[in-house]
Amino acid sequence: MNRSSQTATLDDSVKRPSGQPSIEYIRRGTPQYMRVTLALFSAGLATFALLYCVQPILPVLSQEFGVSPATSSLSLSISTGLLALGLLVTGPLSDAIGRKSVMVTALLLAAVCTLLSATMTSWHGILIMRALTGLSLSGVAAVGMTYLSEEVHPSVIAFSMGLYISGNSIGGMSGRLLSGVITDLSSWRVAIAAIGCFALASALMFWKILPPSRHFRPASLKPRSLLINFRLHWRDSGLPLLFAEGFLLMGAFVTLFNYIGYRLLAPPYSLNQAIVGLLSVVYLTGSWSSPKAGAMTAKFGRAPVLLFSTAIMIVGVLITLLSSVWLILVGMMLFTAGFFAAHSVASGWIGPRARRAKGQASSLYLFSYYLGSSLAGTLGGVFWHHFGWHGITVFITALLAIALLVAVRLRSRKL
Repeated sequence: MNRSSQTATLDDSVKRPSGQPSIEYIRRGTPQYMRVTLALFSAGLATFALLYCVQPILPVLSQEFGVSPATSSLSLSISTGLLALGLLVTGPLSDAIGRKSVMVTALLLAAVCTLLSATMTSWHGILIMRALTGLSLSGVAAVGMTYLSEEVHPSVIAFSMGLYISGNSIGGMSGRLLSGVITDLSSWRVAIAAIGCFALASALMFWKILPPSRHFRPASLKPRSLLINFRLHWRDSGLPLLFAEGFLLMGAFVTLFNYIGYRLLAPPYSLNQAIVGLLSVVYLTGSWSSPKAGAMTAKFGRAPVLLFSTAIMIVGVLITLLSSVWLILVGMMLFTAGFFAAHSVASGWIGPRARRAKGQASSLYLFSYYLGSSLAGTLGGVFWHHFGWHGITVFITALLAIALLVAVRLRSRKL
């Protein structure tokens, strides 16, 4: 029986070793499902608010601590870099000691580190706290997807993953907006502290309402076992393709948002920084498209929805070539909606696809995802410097064309 057949015929329950009654999966429409949805939505929102809250205040930090813009940007890049590295550890750690305990501890630590960063009087203190925040958040980013794939009924995993991703998109937007507005009204320290308090409250609620894992089975944390599982993931016919999708999709997404501001701040648009910052509201399209993609996956299958979502991204980036600001905004909205839908499908595919060590598999996907953000986002600067927005469009379209080819391979193999 092939992998897709196994998934399609998956039983609704898992037998306990002692022969006691079966443990049913959490189904949509039940009180437990509502608790899982609310808990993971709030965790995703808090995670990405903590991660990106410094982005709009980089100029303020530069002035406060007397550092260059490039040095100021380290307050964000050091968090995402440590998050990517942490994913290689926290996923396997959750395979050994449990999902909920890792996520709760991670979110609490990230909130505390953020609160401490608001009190730092030295630049190096800020960087240390931001590094620890990113490292802590790795325990939520990968493990949340794994928890859903294990505890939620297979028929609604895609929809549930979409809701989780929508929390990520709203968190990324709200972190940017709140820190900018509060800094304007008060100070950057008050802004960071407010977001830290919000994340701490989210962590405590998450701890209280998330149902314990019922299908989790501990795996060995021995280096030999980790290496064996690592090799199995890369020898699988589908997982490496999904890792590649994460790299390409996130690389394209970050590249557009890294450089669209430069275009709109310059003539002939000459928009001010506040208006450009407000463009992050297009993330709201992602909060709609990601659960929508989950529902479409149940009807049409994963590969067709992944292909369609990636094609929408290409249409969106091509529309941004037009000169009208309103059409550029429409293009950004389509691009963002397509990205979050595609990411929702690809990330939701990891858990059902992984034969074992699902936490490690999710970690490898997100490691590739953030690696794409770092490498492609930086390489896009070369295209911007030499060819302007046309160069950025060509670069992003090339990444997405490769992503389409990968999706076609996934479809042809009926994974």
